[in-house]
Amino acid sequence: MSNKEAFAQHIIEGNTFKRDSLLLGVAMLDGEPVEGAQVKIPLKTLNRHGLIAGATGTGKTKTLQVMAERLSLKGIPCLLMDLKGDLSGLAQPGENNDHIVWRQGAIGEEYEPGAMPIELLSISGEPGARMRATVSEFGPVLFSKILDLNDTQSGVMAVVFKYCDDNNMPLVDLKDVKQTLKYVMEDGKKEFTSEYGFISPASIGAISRKIVEIEQQGADTFFGERSFEVKDLCRKAGDRGMISILRLTDIQDRPKLFSTFMLSLLAEVYNTFPEQGDKDEPELCIFIDEAHLVFKEASDALLEQIEAIIKLIRSKGVGVYFCTQDPTDIPDAVLGQLGLKVQHALRAFTAKDRKAIKKTAENYPVSDFYNTDETLTSLGIGEAFITALNEKGIPTPLAATLLCAPKTRMDVLTKTEIKDIVNSSDIIRYYNEEIDKESAYEILTEKMKKAAEKAKEEEVREEEERKSGGSSRRSSKKEKSFVEEMSKNTMVRQLGRTIVREITRGLLGILKK
Repeated sequence: MSNKEAFAQHIIEGNTFKRDSLLLGVAMLDGEPVEGAQVKIPLKTLNRHGLIAGATGTGKTKTLQVMAERLSLKGIPCLLMDLKGDLSGLAQPGENNDHIVWRQGAIGEEYEPGAMPIELLSISGEPGARMRATVSEFGPVLFSKILDLNDTQSGVMAVVFKYCDDNNMPLVDLKDVKQTLKYVMEDGKKEFTSEYGFISPASIGAISRKIVEIEQQGADTFFGERSFEVKDLCRKAGDRGMISILRLTDIQDRPKLFSTFMLSLLAEVYNTFPEQGDKDEPELCIFIDEAHLVFKEASDALLEQIEAIIKLIRSKGVGVYFCTQDPTDIPDAVLGQLGLKVQHALRAFTAKDRKAIKKTAENYPVSDFYNTDETLTSLGIGEAFITALNEKGIPTPLAATLLCAPKTRMDVLTKTEIKDIVNSSDIIRYYNEEIDKESAYEILTEKMKKAAEKAKEEEVREEEERKSGGSSRRSSKKEKSFVEEMSKNTMVRQLGRTIVREITRGLLGILKK
């Protein structure tokens, strides 16, 4: 048996599964596609998460696009984070050309262009259904982690949440939190301290500054109502899974908001979805493009929370896939949880780059057919090393793969096409409705207003009493002053003595008689 035949047999055996799978491409040896050596991923292990990595321009986003298409065709919904705007092309069919015909022929599959059902979502000003969450839904622990609070400050937030719960004051948005903090340090300080203990003004000030920081990143548009229901990510269009595309083109420079949103979404999915056990296919797949932004500004507490959720969320039938340039962008604790690895070409321009490539090569199964670190630098556009987990959880053979071409447009949508998608949406009108129900801000503002009015009335009453008392005192003083002045006059004094003497004499005369 020749080396090529042995390689083909090795790949075919390693990619043969009992149940359904996704076709990603065909394995290559010495830079040439090997007929029949198709590379697949079993649907059963898609909840074991994955990584799509590679240098700029090597085809990562197109690989993500191919996976989303094939998941949709299998009836599996997915959510895509679109930071560059080019994933929206999934809504339109692709165009055929000679290179695509050759590529698909080498893979052993006919090229059939077609559009996929998509839903546009937004957490900012982009067109699409607004994804919001309330502060109460975050809870004090997650909200404190997002603000990167220390233990003392986290304890303060826990007490503030408890106070609002006890007094039926919903914390919906950030202005609710800020107003509550203001109230417990001013008008409600006595009430709050008697029930929940003393809170340091320094802690309140630190928390307020942290809130201002995430507000400047745009978090004030994310917190609010109506809350997005994650079950709407699992919709289908006929027998196809809905592809929800979250457009993030306007928040690339606000990583704190992005990481805040991602953590809240993963936490909501984990808390909402029922336990699935080992199913034949996932309930939902989430693809995070430019994943380094999730971890770049994340605090240690946030990273710990993400790591914990990634470890646990697969039991809910959810697979999470990170798309980034360098595998080292992903923390080791998360990287170790990723069953699928799609590694596009890496470029070695410096000694540091070469060391990074060697380290990356060590993360892949040993292969008798490749010098992994050398092949990593020679892969072309639309080619990648792939290894996944088979149905028994064992890594599939490492294969340098010629990837399938997307069936959909490999470009952005026009403004008119985006508008058409928005107008035909079943959920945009519902989620984009502005709601501002009575919450902590309104309740406390009213209490503070009444307290201010009462204080004003008390001040007026005291002023009136002071004026009334002052008039009486002035009258008394005036009378006293008249007597005192008269008594100082010599003539008056003399007249007074004469009158007294004559009265006395008269009385004595009467007595004598």
